[in-house]
Amino acid sequence: MTQQSVAALEEWSGREELAEAMIPLIGRLYRKNNVVTSIYGRKLINKSPIDILKAHRVARHIDHQELPLEETFPLLKALDELNLGAVSADLARLTRKFKEQGNGATLREFLTAEFGDKVGGAGAADADPTDVVLYGFGRIGRLLARILIERGGYGLRLRAIVVRNGGANDLVKRASLLRRDSVHGPFEGSITVDHENNTILANGTLIQVIYSNDPASIDYTAYGIDKAVVVDNTGRWRDREGLSQHLRSTGVARVLLTAPGKGDVKNIVHGINHTDIEPGDAIVSAASCTTNAITPVLKAINDRFGVAHGHVETVHSFTNDQNLIDNFHKGDRRGRSAALNMVITETGAAKAVSKALPEFEGKLTGNAIRVPTPDVSMAILNLNLETDTTKEELNTYLRDASLTSDLHKQIDYIDSPEVVSTDFIGSRRAGIVDGLATIANGKNAVVYVWYDNEFGYSCQVVRVLEELAGTHPKAFPAVETVATPATV
Repeated sequence: MTQQSVAALEEWSGREELAEAMIPLIGRLYRKNNVVTSIYGRKLINKSPIDILKAHRVARHIDHQELPLEETFPLLKALDELNLGAVSADLARLTRKFKEQGNGATLREFLTAEFGDKVGGAGAADADPTDVVLYGFGRIGRLLARILIERGGYGLRLRAIVVRNGGANDLVKRASLLRRDSVHGPFEGSITVDHENNTILANGTLIQVIYSNDPASIDYTAYGIDKAVVVDNTGRWRDREGLSQHLRSTGVARVLLTAPGKGDVKNIVHGINHTDIEPGDAIVSAASCTTNAITPVLKAINDRFGVAHGHVETVHSFTNDQNLIDNFHKGDRRGRSAALNMVITETGAAKAVSKALPEFEGKLTGNAIRVPTPDVSMAILNLNLETDTTKEELNTYLRDASLTSDLHKQIDYIDSPEVVSTDFIGSRRAGIVDGLATIANGKNAVVYVWYDNEFGYSCQVVRVLEELAGTHPKAFPAVETVATPATV
């Protein structure tokens, strides 16, 4: 090996060793103090050394250089020593703020002033943990379970799932579907089944399996569950009358629907209108996966350039609602084989945007094409803008929105010439702008948005859950409230 090669390998090994040393600090902060650490929105909990190194590289899009581990490692150690209460701490933003506004203070002095009354809080949260019940255990239900289990019960405690009894091996099959997933891979951890008590134990989270066909007749308090939020994943009931059945069960306080709500049910897209949730709202909807994917991007574009009108075309993975082989279906075209055909169908996502963003009322049309892939979809936003722009200006603005705005948890951005749909499986963002595909000419713009219609949407559902429960940890340092105009 050349001297240059040896030096490069030694440098890499040193950085990897430092990333490995960060893992116990990240884990202890989370499990002891409920401190969620991240780098420009990329969470570091349960990540490998390579994942941590990759997260540090993200900073080059903002700071024009990688975030040095030599700066974040002492910051982590200082956070650990402060014995904080439950917070969300962005290491990149804290490092940047310390450099710009530290005014000669030591790192510990800066962090003590920054976190204020959270210092010495010893993991205390702003609210007691809330019991969560998953009514239905299909694609979204199982992914919600994975996310809630991953969080270890902090803020939101998964207590039960409610399903119809499928037979003698039902419990084992439910556990098996949680353990293995053809799209999202194996469950990260240990799962055991207790037939006598009808429970599933997953990474220390004890989940009661309740069999019922009637959402109004369950006594959850008999299982030690009270004031719970029931997440209805079935889609069977979408209006207030149907969903109110859950509220007649003992131990239920609120209901969250994982499908577009009908009538006067509020459709919440986190990051857009989650502040519309009021204490008296017993029933809300988390809207649809497509609505969650496109609304944040549309808001960002509208805030900067204005949207006169537009059309949304979604290229959507097939779902369980379709047939594998041609058979009768009450919906048009959906009876034809999902595995063999592209299927034109309708989508309510374009109209649903206005439920979260009233300024889009009457401005959008939409259609959908179901395609033979199991997960990850794309929305094509064909927009007529009120202000002229270019591809470079629009992309720079959307990239900045994904990194530094209050929509950074919803919007991601990528400009690789090689990405395809499977690259976005497991994305925790609601939508990912594909910058290389952007077309902009004057007031006409076409923006391509990828989205994991299963996992990305489930992350949005959990964010709404946190709002309902009042358990979302306060973020440090605070992020801007709107996306900043791009500098070209």
